[in-house]
Amino acid sequence: MGVLPGYFAAADDDDAVRAVVRDDGESSGTGYDQLVIKGIDPVVELTPAEALMTGRSAADVQSDPRHGSLIGMLGDGELVVVSLTDAFRDALATCKTTSLRDIATSWSSTAGVFSYPADPENLASFLERLSGLAGRAVTRGARLYCWICP
Repeated sequence: MGVLPGYFAAADDDDAVRAVVRDDGESSGTGYDQLVIKGIDPVVELTPAEALMTGRSAADVQSDPRHGSLIGMLGDGELVVVSLTDAFRDALATCKTTSLRDIATSWSSTAGVFSYPADPENLASFLERLSGLAGRAVTRGARLYCWICP
């Protein structure tokens, strides 16, 4: 069984922690603008898409302090929240649908990224939805995050 990531927008790191470390009994991300999708890991699998979209090398993406930075955790890692880079948020927010489809096609064929055959159409749909989330985040001055539940 795979992990369940939820991509969401929050005002800042403290707000992102409040989205997942809940004392109100609500599910992670409740009340936040979010996108829940099974199986696209924000650190390993999303890195090539970010590199393709921003024009940065994978090494540059991985060296960005906000790339997959642990922001918060429940217990011993039953649920974690990590940050996405601002460069990726900004690129997503301004990317055209046709470009997202081209990126998804290239991303799907990146060697060693996916442990399953990646469908470019599914990846394009995900990027389109993530782009919408990023656009709304930029408008509100928010950042992007991902909660991960095994």
